[in-house]
Amino acid sequence: MNKMVLSLRKIKKTHNYGTEQAIPVLKGIDLELPAGKVVAIVAPSGAGKSTLLHIAGLLDDEYGGEVHLSGQDMSRANDAARTAARRQEIGFIYQFHHLLPEFSALENIVLPQLANGTPRRQAIDKAMDLLSRVGVADRASHRPAALSGGQQQRVAFCRALANSPRLLLADEPTGNLDPATSEQVFSALMGLVRETGMAALIATHNMELAARMDRTIRLDAGRISAKAS
Repeated sequence: MNKMVLSLRKIKKTHNYGTEQAIPVLKGIDLELPAGKVVAIVAPSGAGKSTLLHIAGLLDDEYGGEVHLSGQDMSRANDAARTAARRQEIGFIYQFHHLLPEFSALENIVLPQLANGTPRRQAIDKAMDLLSRVGVADRASHRPAALSGGQQQRVAFCRALANSPRLLLADEPTGNLDPATSEQVFSALMGLVRETGMAALIATHNMELAARMDRTIRLDAGRISAKAS
């Protein structure tokens, strides 16, 4: 039986958009994500998928329910423990890359590893391996401004995997990519999940990609309304 990397239990979240009454966004989400599996979240805009990813990624601590990461209840963890878990165990990919503009592609991937205590030579080797997997090793010395949008997103993908996270969270990671680049990034992602045994939770509007993942869940009106293996 696969080890459970992420368990969400009865997750509830409300937002106050300047009104007197809070608006419920998530209404009791239960989700389990085992090691080595890729799960897609499909949802209409505003259904709460980004909110759910933020809670799963320990970026939001104002919610009801429990978030368990590798068996540990992180909903009761202090700020230092949550920060350490984000740095060591969780990788994030967003629709927009958020690369550091003053550093090269290589440095953007090396820096998180150095912050995590990885020796510099080892960090460089890991970064170059990841860049090669997504076809941009020849752009390693270029800063983000000198890269195309697709190249920037591939570098961001590599950065998310730099510290070999147990859990990868992605919010529309191929939303700004052309079909060929999207396929390359997705194939690299699936290959690394299989090799490393990490778990991945990916929000996407691309139903073709979702169909190729291990499982698809639908989030609608704050609830998981349908599941498909």
